[in-house]
Amino acid sequence: MKLNQVTAPARDLARSIAFYQTLGFTLIVKADHYARFEVGDGSDTFSLHVSNDVSGAANGPHVYFECDDLDARVEALKAKGIVFDSGPVDQSWKWREAWLTDPAGVKLCLYWAGDMRRYPPWRI
Repeated sequence: MKLNQVTAPARDLARSIAFYQTLGFTLIVKADHYARFEVGDGSDTFSLHVSNDVSGAANGPHVYFECDDLDARVEALKAKGIVFDSGPVDQSWKWREAWLTDPAGVKLCLYWAGDMRRYPPWRI
C-alpha cells in the first residue's frame, strides 16, 4: 500500500486552484466540482472537491508537504502573496515546519524532516 493521493474540500474552486498553483502544484484535471494536481516529481497527486460543508476543514486532517528547500520556498511564496500562520520553526521532534491555511480552511504544513521523518531516535 502507498499513500499517493489526498483530496481536500474547496469552497471556491477557482480561488483554491490559484492558491495551489502558487504553491507550485501542476494542475492536471479540472471540472466544475473537482481539480487534481501533480505534486513534486508527479508521482503523487493532490485534489480538491467542491464542498459547501467545509466547517471541519480546519479541525480535520492536516496535510504535510516536505520541502528540502523549506526556508527559501517559504520566502519565495511570501513574495508571491502567500500568508503563513507560522514558521519556519525548528520543532522538538527534529522537523522544521511552516504552517499555512488554504482558502477553505485546510491546515497545511510545509516542512523539512529528512531522515527524521522515518528514522527518529525514538523509532520503535
